[in-house]
Amino acid sequence: MSSLPSADPLYFRQLPVGEMANLAYLVGSTETREALIVDPAWDVDALLDRAEADGMKVVGALVTHYHQDHVGGDLFGFSIEGLGRLLERCPVPIHVNEREALGLRRVTGVSEGDLVRHAGGDVLELGPVRVKLLHTPGHTPGSQCFLVESPGRADALVSGDTLFLGSCGRVDLPGSDPTQMFESLHHKLGQLPDATLLYPGHLYSAEASSTMGEQKRTNPYLRVARLDDFLAFMGA
Repeated sequence: MSSLPSADPLYFRQLPVGEMANLAYLVGSTETREALIVDPAWDVDALLDRAEADGMKVVGALVTHYHQDHVGGDLFGFSIEGLGRLLERCPVPIHVNEREALGLRRVTGVSEGDLVRHAGGDVLELGPVRVKLLHTPGHTPGSQCFLVESPGRADALVSGDTLFLGSCGRVDLPGSDPTQMFESLHHKLGQLPDATLLYPGHLYSAEASSTMGEQKRTNPYLRVARLDDFLAFMGA
């Protein structure tokens, strides 16, 4: 996805990375020329080079969750570049949910001093652009999504591995919880306005973005209204 015109206060890029259909993001303010990098992994230099080419300064990293394909680390004997490389080239604070911090440190080796721990509902501001951190456990205990608010535009949700187009994140991994996933999908993300734009953490569909309204109508994981039915649907 190309960055928005310079007259727009929001700077936003969706960037495919790696070998697992990951999507990383650059989100920032065209007014302050500052940006946050979401889930930097696989080719961190390319992500930073893109921001630099756009005249943007990366001032922080946002982490949706601690899995290696989103933040770097060893996965099945394969080393994925991530936050370590980011800190080598661009030592910025890493914004993580307070329940995800320990897992992130174990996976990536970053220090406590590199982290800024957040509770759900915290907000980061870059000029007129606000990024609200939504705690959405289920895939991992501290999974979070980012609601990007910018004047004159529909809100945009960067949903990590909580909500995909047509599906949702796995709940059969260590630390996952299908009941929490139901709560996150139905009582948090499902309450967002239909016009909210949706940008997932993986390209698991023909399209790279959608709206919450479209997903409420078509995504089976959002359409299951009762917890018992959702758990049965998930095989829990």
